[in-house]
Amino acid sequence: MKLPDYFLADLPAEATLTSSIISEACLTLKRNRERFLAGRSTQSLIQSLSQVGASWLDPDYPLRKLALEQGPAATGFSRATLATGLDSFFRQLTPQSFQALLEQDLGHARRLDEVVALDTEQQGGRAAMALGPSFLVHIAAGNLPNPTLMSMVLGLLVRSAQFVKCASGTSFLPRLFAHSIHQAEPKLGACLEVAEWKGGNRDLEQVLFEEADCVTATGSDETLADVRQRLPARTRFLGYGHRLSFAYVSSEVLGGGRGASVAASAAADVAAWDQQGCLSPHVIYVEQGGRMAPEQFADLLARELAARESVEPRGELSASAAAAIASRRSIYELRAAHSPDTRLWCSPGSTAWTVVYEADPRFQISCLNRFIYVKPVTSLAAALESADSVRTRVSTVGVAVPDARTKETFATLARWGVPRVCPLGQMQNPPLTWRHDGRPALGELVTWADYENGVAENLSI
Repeated sequence: MKLPDYFLADLPAEATLTSSIISEACLTLKRNRERFLAGRSTQSLIQSLSQVGASWLDPDYPLRKLALEQGPAATGFSRATLATGLDSFFRQLTPQSFQALLEQDLGHARRLDEVVALDTEQQGGRAAMALGPSFLVHIAAGNLPNPTLMSMVLGLLVRSAQFVKCASGTSFLPRLFAHSIHQAEPKLGACLEVAEWKGGNRDLEQVLFEEADCVTATGSDETLADVRQRLPARTRFLGYGHRLSFAYVSSEVLGGGRGASVAASAAADVAAWDQQGCLSPHVIYVEQGGRMAPEQFADLLARELAARESVEPRGELSASAAAAIASRRSIYELRAAHSPDTRLWCSPGSTAWTVVYEADPRFQISCLNRFIYVKPVTSLAAALESADSVRTRVSTVGVAVPDARTKETFATLARWGVPRVCPLGQMQNPPLTWRHDGRPALGELVTWADYENGVAENLSI
Protein backbone atom coordinates (compact mmCIF):
# COMPACT_ATOMS: atom_id res chain seq x y z
CA MET A 1 0.00 0.00 0.00
CA LYS A 2 1.53 3.31 -1.13
CA LEU A 3 0.50 6.28 0.98
CA PRO A 4 0.19 9.73 -0.57
CA ASP A 5 2.60 12.44 0.56
CA TYR A 6 0.21 14.39 2.76
CA PHE A 7 2.62 14.87 5.66
CA LEU A 8 6.28 15.78 6.02
CA ALA A 9 6.91 12.32 7.47
CA ASP A 10 5.82 10.89 4.10
CA LEU A 11 8.77 12.46 2.32
CA PRO A 12 11.64 10.16 1.28
CA ALA A 13 14.43 9.67 3.78
CA GLU A 14 16.85 11.74 1.72
CA ALA A 15 14.59 14.80 1.82
CA THR A 16 15.96 17.69 3.85
CA LEU A 17 13.70 19.77 6.07
CA THR A 18 14.46 23.45 6.42
CA SER A 19 13.21 26.15 8.74
CA SER A 20 11.30 27.75 5.85
CA ILE A 21 9.47 24.44 5.19
CA ILE A 22 8.52 24.20 8.86
CA SER A 23 7.41 27.83 8.93
CA GLU A 24 5.18 27.37 5.89
CA ALA A 25 3.71 24.18 7.40
CA CYS A 26 2.82 26.09 10.58
CA LEU A 27 1.10 28.87 8.65
CA THR A 28 -0.85 26.34 6.57
CA LEU A 29 -2.00 24.51 9.70
CA LYS A 30 -3.22 27.73 11.27
CA ARG A 31 -5.16 28.69 8.14
CA ASN A 32 -6.69 25.24 7.87
CA ARG A 33 -7.76 25.32 11.50
CA GLU A 34 -9.68 28.53 10.98
CA ARG A 35 -11.37 27.12 7.88
CA PHE A 36 -12.07 23.53 8.89
CA LEU A 37 -11.72 22.97 12.65
CA ALA A 38 -12.39 26.04 14.78
CA GLY A 39 -16.11 26.00 14.04
CA ARG A 40 -16.67 22.28 14.47
CA SER A 41 -18.99 21.07 17.21
CA THR A 42 -17.69 18.75 19.89
CA GLN A 43 -20.23 16.08 19.00
CA SER A 44 -19.22 16.06 15.34
CA LEU A 45 -15.56 15.65 16.33
CA ILE A 46 -16.45 12.83 18.71
CA GLN A 47 -18.35 11.10 15.94
CA SER A 48 -15.42 11.41 13.52
CA LEU A 49 -12.81 10.24 16.03
CA SER A 50 -15.00 7.33 17.13
CA GLN A 51 -15.42 6.24 13.51
CA VAL A 52 -11.67 6.35 12.99
CA GLY A 53 -11.21 4.26 16.13
CA ALA A 54 -13.73 1.68 14.90
CA SER A 55 -11.90 1.46 11.56
CA TRP A 56 -8.64 0.58 13.31
CA LEU A 57 -10.38 -2.29 15.10
CA ASP A 58 -11.46 -3.82 11.77
CA PRO A 59 -9.00 -6.61 10.78
CA ASP A 60 -9.50 -5.72 7.11
CA TYR A 61 -8.84 -1.99 7.48
CA PRO A 62 -5.96 -1.28 5.06
CA LEU A 63 -4.03 1.02 7.40
CA ARG A 64 -4.28 -1.48 10.26
CA LYS A 65 -3.01 -4.21 7.96
CA LEU A 66 -0.14 -1.96 6.89
CA ALA A 67 0.69 -1.22 10.54
CA LEU A 68 0.88 -4.91 11.39
CA GLU A 69 2.80 -5.85 8.25
CA GLN A 70 5.44 -3.13 8.35
CA GLY A 71 5.23 -2.22 12.02
CA PRO A 72 7.63 -4.85 13.39
CA ALA A 73 10.47 -3.57 11.21
CA ALA A 74 9.56 0.07 11.83
CA THR A 75 8.92 -0.07 15.59
CA GLY A 76 10.74 -3.14 16.95
CA PHE A 77 7.52 -4.65 18.36
CA SER A 78 6.19 -7.98 17.16
CA ARG A 79 3.00 -8.13 15.12
CA ALA A 80 1.07 -9.63 18.06
CA THR A 81 2.32 -6.98 20.50
CA LEU A 82 1.34 -4.22 18.07
CA ALA A 83 -2.12 -5.71 17.55
CA THR A 84 -2.74 -6.00 21.28
CA GLY A 85 -1.49 -2.48 22.03
CA LEU A 86 -3.35 -0.78 19.21
CA ASP A 87 -6.57 -2.59 20.06
CA SER A 88 -6.37 -1.45 23.68
CA PHE A 89 -6.00 2.16 22.51
CA PHE A 90 -8.63 2.29 19.79
CA ARG A 91 -11.25 0.54 21.93
CA GLN A 92 -11.20 3.68 24.07
CA LEU A 93 -12.33 5.95 21.23
CA THR A 94 -16.06 5.69 21.75
CA PRO A 95 -18.75 8.36 22.23
CA GLN A 96 -19.31 7.13 25.79
CA SER A 97 -15.61 7.48 26.69
CA PHE A 98 -15.38 10.94 25.15
CA GLN A 99 -18.50 12.02 27.02
CA ALA A 100 -17.04 10.78 30.30
CA LEU A 101 -13.75 12.59 29.60
CA LEU A 102 -15.45 15.90 28.84
CA GLU A 103 -17.64 15.76 31.92
CA GLN A 104 -14.75 14.71 34.15
CA ASP A 105 -12.24 17.34 32.99
CA LEU A 106 -14.51 20.22 31.96
CA GLY A 107 -17.68 19.64 33.96
CA HIS A 108 -19.97 19.50 30.94
CA ALA A 109 -19.85 18.00 27.43
CA ARG A 110 -20.61 21.38 25.77
CA ARG A 111 -17.95 23.45 27.55
CA LEU A 112 -15.93 23.64 24.31
CA ASP A 113 -18.95 24.75 22.25
CA GLU A 114 -20.61 27.46 24.29
CA VAL A 115 -20.88 29.25 27.61
CA VAL A 116 -22.25 26.79 30.16
CA ALA A 117 -23.40 27.22 33.75
CA LEU A 118 -23.47 24.22 36.06
CA ASP A 119 -25.94 24.26 38.94
CA THR A 120 -23.42 25.62 41.42
CA GLU A 121 -22.22 28.27 38.93
CA GLN A 122 -25.77 29.27 38.04
CA GLN A 123 -26.53 29.95 41.68
CA GLY A 124 -23.71 32.48 41.73
CA GLY A 125 -24.59 34.13 38.44
CA ARG A 126 -21.58 32.62 36.68
CA ALA A 127 -20.87 30.57 33.57
CA ALA A 128 -17.74 29.46 31.70
CA MET A 129 -16.37 28.21 28.42
CA ALA A 130 -13.20 26.15 27.78
CA LEU A 131 -10.90 27.03 24.88
CA GLY A 132 -8.14 24.97 23.34
CA PRO A 133 -4.89 26.44 22.01
CA SER A 134 -5.04 27.54 18.37
CA PHE A 135 -1.72 25.90 17.52
CA LEU A 136 -0.38 22.95 19.48
CA VAL A 137 3.06 21.37 19.10
CA HIS A 138 3.85 17.89 20.42
CA ILE A 139 7.41 16.72 21.04
CA ALA A 140 6.89 12.95 21.10
CA ALA A 141 9.11 10.53 22.99
CA GLY A 142 8.85 7.80 20.37
CA ASN A 143 9.35 4.63 22.41
CA LEU A 144 5.58 3.95 22.51
CA PRO A 145 2.98 5.07 19.97
CA ASN A 146 -0.12 5.34 22.15
CA PRO A 147 0.82 8.50 24.09
CA THR A 148 1.42 10.33 20.81
CA LEU A 149 -1.84 9.08 19.33
CA MET A 150 -3.66 10.21 22.46
CA SER A 151 -2.10 13.67 22.22
CA MET A 152 -3.36 13.95 18.64
CA VAL A 153 -6.88 12.89 19.65
CA LEU A 154 -7.07 15.37 22.52
CA GLY A 155 -5.69 18.15 20.35
CA LEU A 156 -8.39 17.64 17.75
CA LEU A 157 -11.06 17.51 20.44
CA VAL A 158 -10.07 20.98 21.67
CA ARG A 159 -9.89 22.20 18.04
CA SER A 160 -6.16 22.79 17.85
CA ALA A 161 -4.06 22.74 14.72
CA GLN A 162 -1.24 20.34 15.57
CA PHE A 163 2.36 19.72 14.59
CA VAL A 164 3.67 16.36 15.85
CA LYS A 165 7.45 16.24 15.97
CA CYS A 166 8.65 12.64 16.29
CA ALA A 167 12.14 11.45 17.11
CA SER A 168 14.13 10.18 14.16
CA GLY A 169 12.78 6.83 12.96
CA THR A 170 9.66 6.83 15.16
CA SER A 171 6.94 8.46 13.07
CA PHE A 172 5.53 5.28 11.49
CA LEU A 173 2.40 4.81 13.62
CA PRO A 174 1.60 8.51 14.25
CA ARG A 175 1.90 8.99 10.48
CA LEU A 176 -0.52 6.11 9.77
CA PHE A 177 -2.95 7.51 12.33
CA ALA A 178 -2.79 10.92 10.67
CA HIS A 179 -3.51 9.26 7.33
CA SER A 180 -6.52 7.47 8.83
CA ILE A 181 -7.93 10.82 9.96
CA HIS A 182 -7.24 12.32 6.54
CA GLN A 183 -8.98 9.38 4.83
CA ALA A 184 -12.04 9.79 7.05
CA GLU A 185 -12.12 13.59 6.75
CA PRO A 186 -9.55 15.31 4.53
CA LYS A 187 -10.33 18.71 6.03
CA LEU A 188 -9.67 17.40 9.53
CA GLY A 189 -6.45 15.74 8.37
CA ALA A 190 -5.36 19.06 6.90
CA CYS A 191 -5.15 20.42 10.46
CA LEU A 192 -2.43 17.90 11.33
CA GLU A 193 1.25 17.70 10.47
CA VAL A 194 3.62 14.85 11.34
CA ALA A 195 7.37 15.10 10.88
CA GLU A 196 10.47 13.49 12.25
CA TRP A 197 14.04 14.57 12.78
CA LYS A 198 16.81 13.95 15.25
CA GLY A 199 16.32 15.84 18.48
CA GLY A 200 18.35 18.95 19.06
CA ASN A 201 17.89 20.52 15.62
CA ARG A 202 17.46 23.97 17.06
CA ASP A 203 16.82 25.74 13.77
CA LEU A 204 13.74 23.64 13.02
CA GLU A 205 12.53 23.44 16.58
CA GLN A 206 12.84 27.16 17.22
CA VAL A 207 10.46 27.87 14.34
CA LEU A 208 7.92 25.53 15.94
CA PHE A 209 8.36 27.05 19.37
CA GLU A 210 7.91 30.59 18.06
CA GLU A 211 4.66 29.66 16.30
CA ALA A 212 3.14 27.50 19.06
CA ASP A 213 0.55 28.61 21.58
CA CYS A 214 1.19 25.47 23.65
CA VAL A 215 3.93 22.81 23.55
CA THR A 216 3.64 19.33 25.03
CA ALA A 217 6.71 17.15 25.47
CA THR A 218 7.30 13.63 26.69
CA GLY A 219 10.79 12.40 27.53
CA SER A 220 13.61 12.53 30.01
CA ASP A 221 13.79 15.25 32.62
CA GLU A 222 16.80 16.66 30.74
CA THR A 223 14.80 16.86 27.50
CA LEU A 224 11.93 18.63 29.25
CA ALA A 225 14.25 21.14 30.88
CA ASP A 226 15.87 21.90 27.52
CA VAL A 227 12.54 22.43 25.78
CA ARG A 228 11.17 24.57 28.60
CA GLN A 229 14.07 27.02 28.61
CA ARG A 230 13.87 27.49 24.83
CA LEU A 231 10.20 28.46 24.73
CA PRO A 232 8.99 32.06 24.49
CA ALA A 233 7.54 33.34 27.76
CA ARG A 234 4.03 33.50 26.27
CA THR A 235 4.02 29.80 25.25
CA ARG A 236 2.40 27.32 27.63
CA PHE A 237 4.37 24.14 28.31
CA LEU A 238 3.08 20.74 29.40
CA GLY A 239 5.88 18.30 30.18
CA TYR A 240 5.64 14.61 31.04
CA GLY A 241 8.89 13.25 32.40
CA HIS A 242 10.21 9.76 33.00
CA ARG A 243 8.22 7.70 35.49
CA LEU A 244 8.34 4.16 36.92
CA SER A 245 5.69 1.63 37.94
CA PHE A 246 5.44 -1.48 40.06
CA ALA A 247 2.88 -4.03 41.24
CA TYR A 248 1.66 -5.40 44.56
CA VAL A 249 0.10 -8.84 45.14
CA SER A 250 -1.49 -9.63 48.50
CA SER A 251 -1.20 -13.05 50.10
CA GLU A 252 -4.96 -13.71 50.08
CA VAL A 253 -5.41 -13.66 46.30
CA LEU A 254 -2.89 -16.46 45.75
CA GLY A 255 -4.85 -19.09 47.64
CA GLY A 256 -7.43 -21.55 46.39
CA GLY A 257 -5.75 -22.21 43.08
CA ARG A 258 -5.92 -18.57 41.99
CA GLY A 259 -2.18 -18.06 41.72
CA ALA A 260 -2.02 -18.98 38.03
CA SER A 261 -4.61 -16.39 37.01
CA VAL A 262 -2.84 -13.67 39.02
CA ALA A 263 0.46 -14.65 37.42
CA ALA A 264 -1.18 -14.46 33.99
CA SER A 265 -2.36 -10.91 34.74
CA ALA A 266 1.14 -9.96 35.85
CA ALA A 267 2.61 -11.49 32.68
CA ALA A 268 0.22 -9.41 30.58
CA ASP A 269 1.55 -6.23 32.17
CA VAL A 270 5.18 -7.28 31.73
CA ALA A 271 4.66 -8.28 28.09
CA ALA A 272 2.55 -5.28 27.01
CA TRP A 273 4.62 -3.08 24.71
CA ASP A 274 7.61 -5.21 25.77
CA GLN A 275 7.65 -3.50 29.17
CA GLN A 276 8.48 -0.13 27.60
CA GLY A 277 7.06 3.11 28.94
CA CYS A 278 6.15 4.58 32.29
CA LEU A 279 3.25 2.19 32.98
CA SER A 280 5.24 -1.05 32.84
CA PRO A 281 6.17 -2.74 36.13
CA HIS A 282 9.80 -3.01 37.15
CA VAL A 283 9.11 -4.94 40.36
CA ILE A 284 6.25 -7.11 41.61
CA TYR A 285 6.04 -7.12 45.40
CA VAL A 286 4.38 -10.27 46.72
CA GLU A 287 3.05 -10.41 50.27
CA GLN A 288 4.30 -13.26 52.43
CA GLY A 289 2.23 -15.38 54.80
CA GLY A 290 -0.28 -16.92 52.41
CA ARG A 291 -0.73 -20.37 50.92
CA MET A 292 1.68 -19.54 48.11
CA ALA A 293 5.17 -18.26 48.81
CA PRO A 294 6.46 -15.34 46.71
CA GLU A 295 9.10 -17.64 45.24
CA GLN A 296 6.36 -19.97 43.99
CA PHE A 297 4.59 -17.02 42.43
CA ALA A 298 7.82 -16.12 40.60
CA ASP A 299 7.91 -19.65 39.19
CA LEU A 300 4.30 -19.30 37.96
CA LEU A 301 5.09 -15.94 36.41
CA ALA A 302 8.03 -17.46 34.53
CA ARG A 303 5.75 -20.15 33.11
CA GLU A 304 3.21 -17.54 32.03
CA LEU A 305 5.86 -15.43 30.30
CA ALA A 306 7.13 -18.53 28.50
CA ALA A 307 3.60 -19.34 27.33
CA ARG A 308 2.99 -15.75 26.21
CA GLU A 309 6.21 -15.72 24.23
CA SER A 310 4.81 -18.45 22.01
CA VAL A 311 1.76 -16.37 21.02
CA GLU A 312 3.01 -12.78 21.54
CA PRO A 313 6.77 -12.83 21.05
CA ARG A 314 8.93 -10.00 22.22
CA GLY A 315 10.33 -7.78 19.47
CA GLU A 316 13.85 -7.94 18.15
CA LEU A 317 16.43 -6.09 20.24
CA SER A 318 19.52 -4.14 19.36
CA ALA A 319 22.82 -5.78 20.19
CA SER A 320 23.36 -3.37 23.09
CA ALA A 321 19.93 -4.05 24.64
CA ALA A 322 20.41 -7.81 24.37
CA ALA A 323 23.89 -7.47 25.89
CA ALA A 324 22.45 -5.49 28.83
CA ILE A 325 20.01 -8.31 29.59
CA ALA A 326 22.71 -10.98 29.26
CA SER A 327 24.99 -9.03 31.59
CA ARG A 328 22.23 -8.52 34.17
CA ARG A 329 21.30 -12.21 34.00
CA SER A 330 24.91 -13.27 34.66
CA ILE A 331 24.92 -11.30 37.91
CA TYR A 332 21.84 -13.11 39.21
CA GLU A 333 23.00 -16.48 37.94
CA LEU A 334 26.11 -16.05 40.08
CA ARG A 335 24.10 -14.95 43.12
CA ALA A 336 21.62 -17.81 42.70
CA ALA A 337 24.46 -20.31 42.60
CA HIS A 338 25.66 -19.17 46.02
CA SER A 339 22.51 -18.15 47.89
CA PRO A 340 18.95 -19.44 48.27
CA ASP A 341 17.82 -15.81 48.53
CA THR A 342 18.08 -15.41 44.76
CA ARG A 343 16.57 -17.43 41.92
CA LEU A 344 16.54 -16.88 38.19
CA TRP A 345 14.19 -18.09 35.44
CA CYS A 346 14.84 -17.11 31.84
CA SER A 347 14.05 -18.05 28.26
CA PRO A 348 16.49 -20.71 27.00
CA GLY A 349 18.67 -19.63 24.12
CA SER A 350 17.37 -16.06 23.98
CA THR A 351 16.80 -12.90 26.02
CA ALA A 352 13.01 -13.01 25.41
CA TRP A 353 12.03 -12.95 29.09
CA THR A 354 13.63 -13.05 32.55
CA VAL A 355 12.23 -13.42 36.07
CA VAL A 356 14.46 -12.69 39.06
CA TYR A 357 13.34 -13.63 42.56
CA GLU A 358 15.31 -11.75 45.19
CA ALA A 359 14.76 -11.75 48.95
CA ASP A 360 16.15 -8.21 49.21
CA PRO A 361 13.00 -6.05 48.87
CA ARG A 362 14.74 -2.86 47.76
CA PHE A 363 13.35 -1.45 44.52
CA GLN A 364 15.32 -2.40 41.44
CA ILE A 365 15.10 -0.66 38.09
CA SER A 366 14.67 -3.28 35.39
CA CYS A 367 16.51 -3.28 32.07
CA LEU A 368 13.00 -3.85 30.61
CA ASN A 369 12.17 -5.93 27.53
CA ARG A 370 10.33 -8.45 29.76
CA PHE A 371 12.88 -8.51 32.59
CA ILE A 372 10.96 -8.47 35.88
CA TYR A 373 11.83 -8.67 39.57
CA VAL A 374 9.68 -10.50 42.15
CA LYS A 375 10.36 -9.51 45.75
CA PRO A 376 8.76 -10.70 49.01
CA VAL A 377 7.40 -8.21 51.56
CA THR A 378 5.51 -8.54 54.80
CA SER A 379 2.92 -5.88 53.96
CA LEU A 380 2.02 -3.02 51.66
CA ALA A 381 3.72 -0.64 54.07
CA ALA A 382 6.92 -2.67 53.75
CA ALA A 383 6.65 -2.55 49.94
CA LEU A 384 6.31 1.23 49.99
CA GLU A 385 9.24 1.56 52.35
CA SER A 386 11.30 -0.55 49.93
CA ALA A 387 10.26 1.65 47.01
CA ASP A 388 10.96 4.92 48.80
CA SER A 389 13.92 5.68 46.50
CA VAL A 390 11.50 6.19 43.57
CA ARG A 391 8.60 7.64 45.53
CA THR A 392 8.34 10.88 43.56
CA ARG A 393 8.70 9.12 40.20
CA VAL A 394 5.96 6.47 40.36
CA SER A 395 3.27 6.54 37.68
CA THR A 396 1.13 3.44 38.29
CA VAL A 397 0.79 0.60 40.76
CA GLY A 398 -1.03 -2.51 39.60
CA VAL A 399 -2.64 -4.40 42.48
CA ALA A 400 -4.11 -7.82 43.11
CA VAL A 401 -5.89 -7.64 46.46
CA PRO A 402 -9.20 -9.01 47.79
CA ASP A 403 -12.25 -6.77 47.45
CA ALA A 404 -12.31 -6.11 51.17
CA ARG A 405 -8.84 -4.52 50.98
CA THR A 406 -9.29 -2.53 47.78
CA LYS A 407 -10.35 0.78 49.31
CA GLU A 408 -7.73 0.68 52.04
CA THR A 409 -4.99 -0.27 49.54
CA PHE A 410 -5.91 2.56 47.20
CA ALA A 411 -6.02 5.12 50.00
CA THR A 412 -2.59 4.05 51.25
CA LEU A 413 -1.05 4.23 47.79
CA ALA A 414 -2.70 7.56 47.00
CA ARG A 415 -1.44 9.15 50.22
CA TRP A 416 2.03 7.80 49.47
CA GLY A 417 1.93 9.64 46.15
CA VAL A 418 0.77 7.16 43.50
CA PRO A 419 -1.39 8.99 40.89
CA ARG A 420 -2.90 5.84 39.35
CA VAL A 421 -3.85 2.49 40.92
CA CYS A 422 -5.37 -0.21 38.73
CA PRO A 423 -6.01 -3.96 38.71
CA LEU A 424 -3.02 -6.11 37.83
CA GLY A 425 -3.24 -6.90 34.12
CA GLN A 426 -4.41 -3.38 33.19
CA MET A 427 -1.29 -1.34 33.84
CA GLN A 428 -0.61 -0.61 30.16
CA ASN A 429 -4.28 -0.11 29.35
CA PRO A 430 -5.40 3.17 30.95
CA PRO A 431 -8.86 4.54 30.11
CA LEU A 432 -9.41 7.63 28.00
CA THR A 433 -10.23 9.47 31.24
CA TRP A 434 -6.81 8.69 32.74
CA ARG A 435 -5.25 11.66 34.51
CA HIS A 436 -1.68 11.42 33.25
CA ASP A 437 0.72 11.85 36.19
CA GLY A 438 -2.33 12.87 38.25
CA ARG A 439 -3.12 15.77 35.90
CA PRO A 440 -6.29 16.02 33.76
CA ALA A 441 -5.04 15.41 30.21
CA LEU A 442 -7.83 17.33 28.49
CA GLY A 443 -8.19 19.89 31.26
CA GLU A 444 -4.49 20.83 31.01
CA LEU A 445 -4.82 21.78 27.36
CA VAL A 446 -7.58 24.34 27.75
CA THR A 447 -7.80 27.83 29.14
CA TRP A 448 -11.01 29.18 30.63
CA ALA A 449 -13.20 32.17 29.93
CA ASP A 450 -15.53 33.05 32.82
CA TYR A 451 -18.74 35.02 32.44
CA GLU A 452 -20.17 36.85 35.45
CA ASN A 453 -23.33 38.92 35.41
CA GLY A 454 -24.62 38.25 38.90
CA VAL A 455 -28.13 37.38 37.70
CA ALA A 456 -28.62 33.71 38.35
CA GLU A 457 -31.89 33.32 36.48
CA ASN A 458 -30.38 34.55 33.21
CA LEU A 459 -27.82 31.74 33.08
CA SER A 460 -28.68 28.17 32.22
CA ILE A 461 -27.11 25.07 30.76
